[in-house]
Amino acid sequence: MADRLFDPAAGEIVAFGFAFYKRSTLRDFFAPRPVRHVRHVDSIVPGSTVAVWGATPLPAALERGCRVVRLEDGFLRSVGLGADLIRPLSWVVDQRGIYFDATRPSDLEHLLQHHDFSTDLLERAARLRQRIVQAGLTKYNVGACGWRRPPGARRVVLVPGQVETDASIALGAGQLRTNLALLRQVRAACPQAHLLYKPHPDVVAGLRLPGEQESQALHHCDEVVADVPMAALLDQVDEVHLLTSLTGFEALLRGKPVTCHGQPFYAGWGLTEDVTPHARRGRRRSLDELVAAALILYPRYLSPHDGSVITPEAAVDQLVALRQQGGDRPGWRSWLLRPLLRALAHIEDGARRRQG
Repeated sequence: MADRLFDPAAGEIVAFGFAFYKRSTLRDFFAPRPVRHVRHVDSIVPGSTVAVWGATPLPAALERGCRVVRLEDGFLRSVGLGADLIRPLSWVVDQRGIYFDATRPSDLEHLLQHHDFSTDLLERAARLRQRIVQAGLTKYNVGACGWRRPPGARRVVLVPGQVETDASIALGAGQLRTNLALLRQVRAACPQAHLLYKPHPDVVAGLRLPGEQESQALHHCDEVVADVPMAALLDQVDEVHLLTSLTGFEALLRGKPVTCHGQPFYAGWGLTEDVTPHARRGRRRSLDELVAAALILYPRYLSPHDGSVITPEAAVDQLVALRQQGGDRPGWRSWLLRPLLRALAHIEDGARRRQG
């Protein structure tokens, strides 16, 4: 991440197509540089620094003529769902691509391919990893129910569900693109295991559409769990199989074997079993090198209190404190807008499903 992006002398950031509820975070994220929002590409002049969300497409000529940076939620995000408009503690900014797009390099991939990680940085990464695991933190930190490993189960395999219309599936999942197809493949590979399926929390909350024929999940697994914290499951299962879910990274932090049926950012570095090896990757990296890149060097963390930049360690402390307080509650704006946001998300999910 180049310091120039956060240099006030570098001029304004042109933000294209950002939802209104992301705008205050965007302003804090790039402070003290000014941010100007535009809705049409015709309003962007050549030479601008253009910020877009995720894999939002831009005209090829604009990509060539402007400096494009892509933003997404970081991997330690909040106590609550982004779909509920809960403000994030971390975003990532990427000038090459974006971490979930396996079709082209990203800044995170470049770090893992080329960065020389110092001993001090790796020791810091190890301490951060241990603190995250000890605190039981994950990306969203949601779930209120408990779960107990079945007595006598010799091998418990967790399969996390995803929102099938997300860009991470289109750009990183390869041939296998549905939760049900993944479950079928994992059942065939692990016929004697106790297979546990956890739907995506946005789907459980009704904020996104379930996957194609996802209601048939129990025909291909032994148990479906919904409102259980991911950390509690990871502590008790033996291994994880997934498409591109961040759960695989969270499992690696806890020393669990991970099989990737897609190509998430943490695959291809010798830490996972990869069904489809990644052609650009192949350098072997340690777990703490992965942690240093993904949780220290790549994201930017903001205080939930005043929007100031904080360290990843401070972000962990803030997440622990928020969880102890019962988590972030959706504000009045979220409660008022939730039906509309849910309807719009369902319409968008349906349109993407028809296209793809």
